[in-house]
Amino acid sequence: MDVPARTRTYVTPIFDSTRWDRFRLRPGDIVVCTPVKSGTTWTQMLCALLVHQSPSFPQPLNRLSRWLERNREPVEEIVASYEAQPHRRIIKSHTPIDGLPYDPAVSYVFCGRDPRDVFFSMCDQIRNGSEETLEDVRRRAGLPDDFELPDDPNQLFALWLTTPYAEGLEDGFPMGSALSQAAGFWRFRHVPNLLFLHYADLSADLDAEARRLAAFLGVPVDERLWPSLLAAASFTAMRARADDLAPGAHYAEWRSNRDFFRQARRGGWQELLNSENQALYEGIAVARLGTRLKSWLEGGRAAAGEPRAD
Repeated sequence: MDVPARTRTYVTPIFDSTRWDRFRLRPGDIVVCTPVKSGTTWTQMLCALLVHQSPSFPQPLNRLSRWLERNREPVEEIVASYEAQPHRRIIKSHTPIDGLPYDPAVSYVFCGRDPRDVFFSMCDQIRNGSEETLEDVRRRAGLPDDFELPDDPNQLFALWLTTPYAEGLEDGFPMGSALSQAAGFWRFRHVPNLLFLHYADLSADLDAEARRLAAFLGVPVDERLWPSLLAAASFTAMRARADDLAPGAHYAEWRSNRDFFRQARRGGWQELLNSENQALYEGIAVARLGTRLKSWLEGGRAAAGEPRAD
């Protein structure tokens, strides 16, 4: 069976995949390897609830499962934090699959989301970025202090869809790829230690999807604890714990930690995206993804079936 291989590095003003060179995977590790704004924190939360069998973790989630490649935090600090964890670790990554180290003894969890919802959620995140965060990105990118992205999402959408976030991708500027990254992982959907979750499936039936994840991770479901674990993974419960759950909250990444969970966008693009951009998306998505992956990325298993089914 064809398996992933690390053949490329990805370096942007926000993250650097070469930081994996400093990290040693352990058997049993869980790598949550999602595109940005595609249910990453939700997936991390579900993994942590299953690993620790409790809504309470040894550390806040945003320290327990830190973004390894994020260059705002010293890599030595992040690696030391993971090395000190005696339990099964959950490593957050936004690196495309050909930039990740692959180990058959490690579990990889990908979560997909409609790319148009990803885009508008990304716009929310840009608006919520703290001044310290924006200054850090401008400095690393060599941009002038007064640089700003277009306020109109319809001006930014075409740029995001057609401008590479990093070399080796076709989309994603300024924050991250949705189409190229999904296509890379999709190629390896038959690899047994890679699971595909989807934002729409999690939203429609969190119980069933959490059980799929538990089975994939080899974690027995304790029915006595299960209701409390599911309750902790609800949008409302996670928003109430924003200071512990919002990524980067421990170094003031956001203007508002709660606004990181401001809304779970699903389908709002239909009213916000103009007809020209909708047509642009349709043409590019079909060409880059093919009909099956496009259908799955837009609607999950309910729309396209189990990814491994073909």
